[in-house]
Amino acid sequence: MALMTRDEYVASLRAMRRRVLILGEWVENTVDHPLVRPSLNACAMTYELAQQPEGAALAVTTSSLTGQPVNRFTHLHQSAADLVAKVKMQRRLGQLTGCCFQRCVGMDALNALDSVTCEMDAALRTGYHPAFRRYAQMVQERDLVLDGAMTDAKGDRRLSPSQQADPDLFVHIVDRRPDGIVVRGAKLHQTGALNSHEILVMPTLTLTEADRDYAVSFAIPADAPGITMVYGRQPSDTRKLEENPLDVGNREYGGHEAVIVFDDLFVP
Repeated sequence: MALMTRDEYVASLRAMRRRVLILGEWVENTVDHPLVRPSLNACAMTYELAQQPEGAALAVTTSSLTGQPVNRFTHLHQSAADLVAKVKMQRRLGQLTGCCFQRCVGMDALNALDSVTCEMDAALRTGYHPAFRRYAQMVQERDLVLDGAMTDAKGDRRLSPSQQADPDLFVHIVDRRPDGIVVRGAKLHQTGALNSHEILVMPTLTLTEADRDYAVSFAIPADAPGITMVYGRQPSDTRKLEENPLDVGNREYGGHEAVIVFDDLFVP
């Protein structure tokens, strides 16, 4: 299933079991929550566009990994023409929704890591690139939404991560095991986190040898044990909950951000 429909996308989110706080309350069903649904509708448009005859030319391309049709948001760019097509697709989605459609950072993270892992393997004789390519193929074949998670809490910005009074102000490794790592920390301002299938974590700034535990990038399902999401407030967001609102702005589409907390999260 390289191309999901809108309904299949919504069903895939409904099947996930996240830990989510919205307005101070635990919410099991975020798909139908009135504060979240407009942002879900905007992200769902990335799937709907790919199913439209006129939209498929923008939103569908051929995978360089499998040779099969894939959503452009999961594509690894191969040329300047790919970048032009990406911008045209984003422009069209902006015209349709009037807001953020939440898959751009994940797409950019996928392409950045494709390049970086290749360069690391060449320079350090590591084996990250083949593993990454397997992950990227899985993302394409399942047509997943990736949350590109980069912004840490930071604390005192004059200090590096390892110099902070609270070590958890930046995402970092707290344990190394034969079968994976354990991480702790949080990522802030995560656009579309509740509408994403996977969290793709990257460091937020340049790091030194002293910060080696913070130099970590990984991907994890968004409902993995150890992940909690706290919905971020939007200006006048509760207006959509009023019975007779005078002005709700863009009623159908919208955005959201969340804080993603990693509480001793195990990453295979």
